[in-house]
Formats: sequence, C-alpha cells, structure tokens
Amino acid sequence: MSDPSSSAIGSGAAAKPGLKGFVFRLVPPRADFPFTMSDAEAATMADHVGYWAELAAKGSAVAFGPVADPAGVYGIGIVLAGDLSAAEAIRDGDPANRSPHGFVTEIAPMLSLVTPERRYGAT
Repeated sequence: MSDPSSSAIGSGAAAKPGLKGFVFRLVPPRADFPFTMSDAEAATMADHVGYWAELAAKGSAVAFGPVADPAGVYGIGIVLAGDLSAAEAIRDGDPANRSPHGFVTEIAPMLSLVTPERRYGAT
C-alpha cells in the first residue's frame, strides 16, 4: 500500500513552493440571485467567471463554481496563494467583488490542501 504523502503527491513540490490553500466564498446580494439577476448583474457574473477561468488556467485557482445550498446559492473557489495578502489581492481583482452589486467575499485559510500534484500545508 502506498503512502499518500509520498512522491505521487509530492512530485510537483518544486513547481509552487511556499503556496497555501485558501477557500473563497462569494456571497451574492440575495439568496435567489441566480434566478433574479438583472442584465448588469449577469454581465458582472460573466466577467467574474472569465476572471476565475483565467486564474484556473494559470494554476492559481484549483477549482471554482456555484454551490446549490438550499439556504441560498453562493460561489466557492479554492485558491493557491503565498499568504493571506496574496489571497486578498485575488479577491480584490474579482469583477464581482469590485462591482456595485453588493457581493461579499469571505476568505479562509485551509489547514491542508491535497491536489493530484502535491499536498499544500498551512505552514
């Protein structure tokens, strides 16, 4: 049996040293937002998806997408960043966060993040 912390996960360690995982939660201005978006809000969301797709293409975003929570839909993203300031800079560049529509982005550090390439720790 193979150790999950062995080279299969650790093989990409040199590619992204010092990075940590962060969870982003994009809270929309209202619980029914996906179903009641104005044209301006829909345009902002299109820009938001493009921004996150670019982050994913660069390897900064590991995954992102909407969550169908019965209490209200929200967006989630898993990001690799050097520290909280770098994660906040990603948040600050998001068109949804910069928009006047009332989105709130919460950021929390992950204790550990495991990807197919490697394991990222909090320290």
